[in-house]
Amino acid sequence: MAHLFAAPASSTRSRRGALARVRRRAGCSGEVAPYGALGAHYKMEVRPPRIMAKDACLEVRKVAEAEFPTEYGHFRIHGFEARKDGAAEELVALVMGDLRAAAPPLVRVHSQCLTGDVFHSLRCDCRAQLELSLEMIAAEGRGIVIYESEEGRGIGLLNKLRAYALQDAGADTVEANEQLGFEADLREYEAPAEILSQLGVKTVRLLTNNPEKIAALEACGVGVAERVPCQAEPRGEQSEEYLRTKKERMGHILDL
Repeated sequence: MAHLFAAPASSTRSRRGALARVRRRAGCSGEVAPYGALGAHYKMEVRPPRIMAKDACLEVRKVAEAEFPTEYGHFRIHGFEARKDGAAEELVALVMGDLRAAAPPLVRVHSQCLTGDVFHSLRCDCRAQLELSLEMIAAEGRGIVIYESEEGRGIGLLNKLRAYALQDAGADTVEANEQLGFEADLREYEAPAEILSQLGVKTVRLLTNNPEKIAALEACGVGVAERVPCQAEPRGEQSEEYLRTKKERMGHILDL
């Protein structure tokens, strides 16, 4: 299935990063200014939207909910379908504990990574971040993991494998995406923001190392009270190089 939000590789139109698309869809106007306390802290400039940054064409509905016991503890799993311009994307939210409590819950918005999450690839830190997030939420007894279909930072599985081949020839992850005609990161966060809204969560403590994700969620109307680091130890030379590219080329906050 084609990814809901990513343009095809053959497209010649300009591709903007996730943050730029959030600005445009929010109907932004006025002078550039930091939006939200965390966005300001990490110097992520986002134009304040005139309205909440939810795409009018985006519809998100919950289609299923069930008990979900895991090795990390007991969750409830919520299945959502996001529809936009006739295309559909499936997302799930793993919820632990009572979300009605006053304190903002720990939240991880995790992008699907078949190669890492399932096959334990050492080319990325995705599985390690997912496991760390589940462990931290279980330790607190309360939190959410939203798992969205954003394979390869939004370019899709097969394009991700094409990017692997370019990396084997010497490109880093940013250069590989760009050589395929994509931005370094095509992910969007409107659907996860709507899921949080439907779960009754307005403010979160976000498990992330990515300042752009903070700013993008804030532009979608989600309050980010705290950035909680989500850094695991590198698992081999390739994993360490991947993290270094994230830090040096994409501005991720990593202790390397």
